[in-house]
Amino acid sequence: MSDLSLWAVILPLLLAVGASAGTLAGLLGVGGGIVIVPALYWLTEAGLLDVGENVALHFVVATSLATIIPTSISSALAHHRKGSIDLPLFRAWAPWMIAGALLGGLLAARVDAALLAAIFGVVALIVVANMLAPRAVTLADAPPKGALPRAAVAAPIGVFSAMMGIGGGTLSVPILTLLSVPVHRAVGTAALFGLTIAVPGVVGYAAAGQGIEGLLPYSLGYINLPAAIIISLTTVLFAPLGVRLAHRLNAQRLRLAFALFLAISGAKMLGEALL
Repeated sequence: MSDLSLWAVILPLLLAVGASAGTLAGLLGVGGGIVIVPALYWLTEAGLLDVGENVALHFVVATSLATIIPTSISSALAHHRKGSIDLPLFRAWAPWMIAGALLGGLLAARVDAALLAAIFGVVALIVVANMLAPRAVTLADAPPKGALPRAAVAAPIGVFSAMMGIGGGTLSVPILTLLSVPVHRAVGTAALFGLTIAVPGVVGYAAAGQGIEGLLPYSLGYINLPAAIIISLTTVLFAPLGVRLAHRLNAQRLRLAFALFLAISGAKMLGEALL
């Protein structure tokens, strides 16, 4: 297949991935990476993206994080217009999350991906069980106030999210609900957290991928710029649609929607790690 014919197949696929990821980003505050990572990995496995096997996972995760930057901006602006972002909470957690995401991006090449996937899968399924319980468990009446407790919660979210190429919502939304933050406010704030995770994560992957062979042309470290730009075109357009959908659902239905999404993602990651 010629390069032109190949891109005729890849382009609509990347645009469709972006549309799905953008809608989920706005709906659930997740940044869209949970859709983009498996989709890009499938394209490499199918041979549509000529990436070396030894760098495929890092290319996928890094490129996903790059798309989360414009997606999070679009989603967060739409949530802000709805009044669903807790700015004091964001300011309190963001520095720790940024530090964790930068560390995650730098360490990603040195940590076994299967182990990370297994941990994420187990944690995700535990969170789902709690969210589907008739009376969800809460750990506190409000998020922690002290610097050390904030760091203990926010920094690991940044580390693991950056390593797996996902926005912070996958972990921060259930954690915020455990800390008694209303679900709509948790989703809106998580959309902005995605930006604090994506930017330092991208810096880490760009630095760690310098001089690595097997990557696509026009890559900045592990990040492929053309793929990131194409996907971002539709994530930015569709994120506000997801926000509108989120605010038409009541809190219980939004909780169930997030639980379903997290159950599918967690089961898939756990399955990939164990098989």
